[in-house]
Amino acid sequence: ERRERERKLSKEMAEKATRELEKMQLQEKAKVKYKEWLKKKRAEESEKKKKEKEKEKERQAELQEKKERSEKIFKEWLHNARNKARPVLNGYGYPHGKSTGLYFY
Repeated sequence: ERRERERKLSKEMAEKATRELEKMQLQEKAKVKYKEWLKKKRAEESEKKKKEKEKEKERQAELQEKKERSEKIFKEWLHNARNKARPVLNGYGYPHGKSTGLYFY
């Protein structure tokens, strides 16, 4: 009976040891998988930030190009506006301030 009890006890201890070992192995696997996941997540985040920076650079370049175009068009308009004929002052029958006889009161 004592031997049987010892055998049972040793058997239980062996089972307990194997369960502990399996548990430790499972925890190690989980740690490895978590590290891989974390590494992948950080790489994705880094790539996302890189793409955002590229988009921001493109947007800034587009804005700069648009600003330059606008300035060029404004300068052209300003140059053309200086060369345009001026409207006649004192119109409606008063060319150069003198009455033509049609529209005087």
